[in-house]
Amino acid sequence: MPIADPELVQRLREGDEQAFAEVVRAWSPAMLRVARAHVRTHATAEEVVQEAWLAVLRGLDGFAARASLRTWVFTILVNAARRRGRAEARHVVELGRPSVAPERFRGEDDEYPGHWRDEAAPVEWGPESEVLAAEFRGLLERALAELPDRQRAVVELRDVHGFAAEEVCALLDLTPANQRVLLHRARSRLRGLLEAVIA
Repeated sequence: MPIADPELVQRLREGDEQAFAEVVRAWSPAMLRVARAHVRTHATAEEVVQEAWLAVLRGLDGFAARASLRTWVFTILVNAARRRGRAEARHVVELGRPSVAPERFRGEDDEYPGHWRDEAAPVEWGPESEVLAAEFRGLLERALAELPDRQRAVVELRDVHGFAAEEVCALLDLTPANQRVLLHRARSRLRGLLEAVIA
């Protein structure tokens, strides 16, 4: 939103319904996707987003502005989503495999060890029309859905919704190193899933 945080916070505290509607409209899609990373169903994610907005309204007077309003709202959301996810007793085991298959790289005895093999190098997609087509967006949605929850949350916050690395660390309670690893693994897995279909 173009409005500076202090002005927006003041408007919200004064009960400005238009300001609240604008914020809900602007942030709810991203909130829904983040919540979906923690719970089993879309309907549950919608409930979590509603619960978060209610908590925001109740807690607005206590907002101390130690972080941006957006970060504070998303922190409330993530906490609510985690609580709901734990209540659902959903357990996802992330396999300990490399983010890119080792056989895609040249061996130690090669002239260029560690570089991509010619036949296994990443595909350059560019802005062709197929990338923008609805079927590609559907493929991307399915590929995102196949990621482990934490990887999906990080890549969606960073690459889909444009959050800064520091914000993602704060929202998901990650160290900078862990956030980088999760983002790298998520991007690598997405690339692999998309390459398999496009190739």
